[in-house]
Amino acid sequence: MDVCAKGRRRRWRRSWTTLCLTFVTLLAIVPPSFEAQWLGERAFRELSLAQIQHLVDSPDSAKNLDTSDPSSHLSKILIPRVADTENNTLVKNYIATTLKNLDWHVEEDTFTDMTPYGEKRFTNIIATKDPDAARRVVVAAHFDSKFFSTYPMNQFLGATDSAMPCALMLDLAEALNPLLDRRKEQHEQDKFDDDDLADTTLQLVFFDGEEAFKDWTATDSVYGARHLATRWSSTYLHPNSNRRLMPSTTELSTIEHLILLDLLGAKNPTIQNYFLDTAWLFDAMASSERRLARAGVFAGVSETDNNWRSFFTPRNEYTQNYGYIEDDHIPFMKLGVSILHIIASPFPRVWHTIKDDASALDMETMHRWNMIMRVFMCEYLGLQPDDRPSTVVRAFDELPLRSTEL
Repeated sequence: MDVCAKGRRRRWRRSWTTLCLTFVTLLAIVPPSFEAQWLGERAFRELSLAQIQHLVDSPDSAKNLDTSDPSSHLSKILIPRVADTENNTLVKNYIATTLKNLDWHVEEDTFTDMTPYGEKRFTNIIATKDPDAARRVVVAAHFDSKFFSTYPMNQFLGATDSAMPCALMLDLAEALNPLLDRRKEQHEQDKFDDDDLADTTLQLVFFDGEEAFKDWTATDSVYGARHLATRWSSTYLHPNSNRRLMPSTTELSTIEHLILLDLLGAKNPTIQNYFLDTAWLFDAMASSERRLARAGVFAGVSETDNNWRSFFTPRNEYTQNYGYIEDDHIPFMKLGVSILHIIASPFPRVWHTIKDDASALDMETMHRWNMIMRVFMCEYLGLQPDDRPSTVVRAFDELPLRSTEL
């Protein structure tokens, strides 16, 4: 698939390029930089059906993604929000305030960079549940929308690109926050005996300036990601009583994996794995989806039904690297960070058109992504939801389904 032909310049690279970049990175970075990323695969402890049901119900799995509710996370983000505009600041402040209210450590990483239209101001949002943790798994998406100079395209909303992934991340923070607090309390009381998991926190990164202002090039794209990767690669951390680190540990090297979300929310997405080193993570996410379907969570559709379709392209032992799509993960990948890229391919038909609005989003699809991420991240972090039934009444079944057939 030639993505350039579609006009984006978010290009595919073949696996040989990936291998070369990895080799160069290995030569360029000292061994401590791989301290977190080379820990190997995690042995996920799968949640029980009762725990999965509790995650489905608490908090309400549809409320945060309901575009008919002006107070939902998605509605607050779903406005034109080009970098260095007033709307971009409104969305940035909403995301930061939401996470601060959950008592997360929130940093606003502000900088300027040259664009085809002169110098622009960008702000990445970095929210960390436990900033003193030795390691972190990063879930990320970009929150800016693409710049268009003329009406009506200057009203571009970017619902799949990437308002919905950002709302999904805020929902994830709300759902996992009490479980992360419980895990920390149990560890302090010596009731949580996995130090490896206890040393790993969840970090959410909302990149600014992912979109090109004109044509996608190495300098006109991923402004926020390029800035943050460079900054973290040269920021050294000090050990403390809670963070047992080597003296040469950089901010970048404490990332176990960067899980990047993009172009999600439209009906019938196809997700494939791009990197063999994170194939096990891809498989774990696909497993979460299967077990949720088996539990009957997805609006009456189960894995055994004829109309069941997984989001994830199955892998087998002969599967090789597909190459990759250029996105916010590229500056981190070049510096040796382990990447899981969750992006619809082919892109939604509404991509970079005025139709990438609320009508492009499918509620059943968004609900499924919501549940997949809750279960997947719970199991990654060793979190244990209650195994008793929840009394929460879900709004999902009462919401109208919006979709654009793809």
